[in-house]
Amino acid sequence: MAAAQEHPAELPECPSHAGGGLLPAELRAWMLLLAATGAVEQRLRSVVKETLDVSHDEFLILCLLAEVEREGLRMTRIAELLGRPKTRLTYQIACLQHAGLVTRKAACGDKRGIEVALTDKARRQIRDASAALAETVGQAVGHVIGPEQREALCALIPELADDTPRP
Repeated sequence: MAAAQEHPAELPECPSHAGGGLLPAELRAWMLLLAATGAVEQRLRSVVKETLDVSHDEFLILCLLAEVEREGLRMTRIAELLGRPKTRLTYQIACLQHAGLVTRKAACGDKRGIEVALTDKARRQIRDASAALAETVGQAVGHVIGPEQREALCALIPELADDTPRP
């Protein structure tokens, strides 16, 4: 099993790849999107651990926080966006805080609300690791998404069919 994970090319192809089954184009595209997401997550796990020394789930939290202003996000919003239970998120935030990657503070005007923000240390580490992480994502998606898969995804997202750049 470990060998198959090390060499994703040896894994069986996603059944939705070929098409022609019972699924309409939108569901086939969704299945391909799930396959691409799985491939990215599988490859990212080791790179994230090596470059940032955090779990994949903790990495997703850092990514969310990296895309917002320095004030951060409320924990309830992070839980909603990641589809995670609040209790699990509390543990992950505690781990990130212990590593010096996030800060927690009471939300302004709400005693029960907690806001989480990246530290400067986390910002530096994400910036330093971003090239390796982006390359990993590109390779994983490239492995799963070929011309036929792109066509299937266009059924789900028609704007992909239009090659003109969007503002």
